[in-house]
Amino acid sequence: MKQLLSVVLLAGMVVVLAACGGKKKSENIIAPRVVKVEPKEPIRMQPYIDEREVSWLGKTYFVSVSRQPNDSLPMVKDETGQKYVDNVFLLKVSRKDGSVFFSRTFTKNALMMYLDDDFAKTGVFEGLVFDKADGDNLLFGASVGHPQSDEYIPLVFTLSRMGDLTIKRDTQMDNPPADKDEENLP
Repeated sequence: MKQLLSVVLLAGMVVVLAACGGKKKSENIIAPRVVKVEPKEPIRMQPYIDEREVSWLGKTYFVSVSRQPNDSLPMVKDETGQKYVDNVFLLKVSRKDGSVFFSRTFTKNALMMYLDDDFAKTGVFEGLVFDKADGDNLLFGASVGHPQSDEYIPLVFTLSRMGDLTIKRDTQMDNPPADKDEENLP
């Protein structure tokens, strides 16, 4: 009986050792290979021209804003290395008789003092649009933003009746005024 017990015990130990002594566990984690996205050719915004008739100071003026991508400007790169072409804007205000009241071409370089280092390096001059005639001034909105994102720095261009242009960062929120009924809500 002792022999039988010894054989059973030995056989049990062999089974336990065989079960524990199998393959070593691998420390490798199987994950999909990350494919690095290769940058494409430089991305350009579409050119556009916005022309409109504006009543200002009791007279009719024609306001024209045009955007044109410009390959001669320094290109902007995003975090993947994708290049973007920056834009040139032409702002022109003419009188009804066709004479030019104001005309100036803008690049991002003209806006550098209003940008932080990040937007100066990685931002594109995306937009310049007519906003409204306000008293003695014509107001325009502009933006420098990170390409293909909603991050941007808003700017206000103010053109005076004397032809002087001032630029500043826009700090006003474009929220409509609340209705009087909404003011009484808790």
